Amino acid sequence: MPSRPVSRASRTSRSKLRPSLDPPASRSPPSAPRPPRSFREHFFHSLTPYSGPYQVAFLEIEVPVRSPRHFSHIKRNGSYALKLDTVLFAVYYPTDNSDLPRSERRSLHRRSRKPLSRVPWLPRPRAETCKGYARFVNVPYIPITAYMAATSMFTKLPVLRNGRISSRWPPAVEEDEEEEKVTTDNIPPAEGGIEAKEEPKNGYSLSQNTLVDGGEACEADKQDGKPKFPVIMFSHGLGGSRTLYSSICGELASFGFVVVALEHRDGSGARTFVNKAGSEPDLDSQGLDRSPGPPKDEKKQHKKNSGQDKPYYKVDYIFPKDNAQDTSPHNSRGVDTELREAQIEMRMAEIEEAFHVLQLINNGKGDAMRARNLRKKGNVGASSLGLDGIDWDEWTERLYLENVTMMGHSFGGATSVQALRSERLDWLSQGILLDAWGPATPESTERERLRKPILSIGSEAFMHWTENFERVERICHEARDGGAPCWMTTIRGSTHLSQTDFAVLYPKWMSVFMKTIVSPKRAIYLTVHSALEFLKITLPPQQTRFKKSWADDQLLSKADPGMEIELDNRPNDKWVAARLRIPHEFRQRLKRTVKPKKKSNVPRDASGKPLKGLVSWGFGQEIWCHQRPEQDVLDRYMEENGWSPQ
Repeated sequence: MPSRPVSRASRTSRSKLRPSLDPPASRSPPSAPRPPRSFREHFFHSLTPYSGPYQVAFLEIEVPVRSPRHFSHIKRNGSYALKLDTVLFAVYYPTDNSDLPRSERRSLHRRSRKPLSRVPWLPRPRAETCKGYARFVNVPYIPITAYMAATSMFTKLPVLRNGRISSRWPPAVEEDEEEEKVTTDNIPPAEGGIEAKEEPKNGYSLSQNTLVDGGEACEADKQDGKPKFPVIMFSHGLGGSRTLYSSICGELASFGFVVVALEHRDGSGARTFVNKAGSEPDLDSQGLDRSPGPPKDEKKQHKKNSGQDKPYYKVDYIFPKDNAQDTSPHNSRGVDTELREAQIEMRMAEIEEAFHVLQLINNGKGDAMRARNLRKKGNVGASSLGLDGIDWDEWTERLYLENVTMMGHSFGGATSVQALRSERLDWLSQGILLDAWGPATPESTERERLRKPILSIGSEAFMHWTENFERVERICHEARDGGAPCWMTTIRGSTHLSQTDFAVLYPKWMSVFMKTIVSPKRAIYLTVHSALEFLKITLPPQQTRFKKSWADDQLLSKADPGMEIELDNRPNDKWVAARLRIPHEFRQRLKRTVKPKKKSNVPRDASGKPLKGLVSWGFGQEIWCHQRPEQDVLDRYMEENGWSPQ
């Protein structure tokens, strides 16, 4: 592939916030307390605690959709393959359990009288999920199940199930509250917000980072003293689930976002279970589960139902007919567009249904939604706690349901593009594409074109896949031609799974088999903080009051598209998109064992431990930039949205 103009990201700012993945020299308010570590985590693979000022809570909801239906005429086993009966999603959200009195913290669940618990990373039933992954990668399930049982089957997310939604502002915001009040009192209000100008700093003008809240909307948000949280909808890639991207979803939640991670039932996940409501007609028509009886893990749980129709069905990954490897760059038949476009349509319907549930919760109807929830004790895949202990009154008017962000990885990136084009989902206002699968993205039409801001964060492995790179590039041009600011970046040394929990849980396998070069934790950090910087610019000022507690790394604002891409890690054609090439690999692995000097230009975590990959490029050289908007484009975009003075 020919060289393309790119940039190296700016040097990391060390003056505002010190997240756990940032250099120890940074001065910042402390991160939120970590959730208690379980005994098993000393022996099994564990996930990194989140670095933001909030602790993170987690709940999961499955409710019947308003209009059960199927998508496309595609069938498997004589039944429709894409059938929408219920919508399932997890919510990662800020909590302040650490600020509660000890007595209340011990038993926040007043109904269940149980303390807050951690959430398993592997979705229940866990043995069945392992079988789904084995089928997805086409290997025998016994070794897969045995290996996951020995490493991550009992891994817990660093979240608290059903914690109360936070009622406090981050420390950095609370400290500036009086100063900000004086500022807004002395400046005449402007529609939508007020902007304090400052001089450009080696790149973009950072005036968007000094926006001061103003206007009636912002004052209304502060009346009861409780924060209101912006929302992100997250769509997983092939083989994904609602917990596979917890490192990104939870990290964003720790910085003040409510992240809704969908689990799609369109046959794109490895395995998922659909509970039946019992009142909707024809819920079992998909017919993908022909085996008698429930899974072994659930036999005791469903003993009463033996001899009756199962109260659920399972959906496994659907392989395209006569074109099972339509994801491969070398597949002469290309992508199965009929299946993939039908799946995207169903995914958008699921996103719409999940948003409807959020509206109910935000409008004070959380208890009614809870009564319809199918992820409760006795149902397949559910925790015995269900939604017990949640005070839904605390959720009333606590979510910003306008200017919602759409985010997705791989096939979820393709889904995000189409969702942002849709007139039906007009409450989406910007999108973040994580290593998007370009060839699976439908072409734009005259009626449905992308006119909303886009941030594309790709892997180096996918950058070397020319067809995919050029398709994502065209998507960015489409947004730019529609008048929206757009960024297109690549994290050096990363591979396609670097933005998933697999990279954090299995870093050695990622390094050996995928030839991942960057530190997995550092790749997650760069992804999250690029996203935060993008959202500082594109969200309305009243939704970014939390920005004072975000790191100001300026990964996007100082990006220089004039640098040349280095192709040293480009693999041969056989491995394009699947992995990278590591020149002098043996020598590189020996060098990695050498301890870096204390003052070396290597990112470190909060304890001072270096986040070294096989190669560490140092601050300002970890991201390539292929596209970014000019300052006048940003100024015009913000002015059109009323976020700066006319």
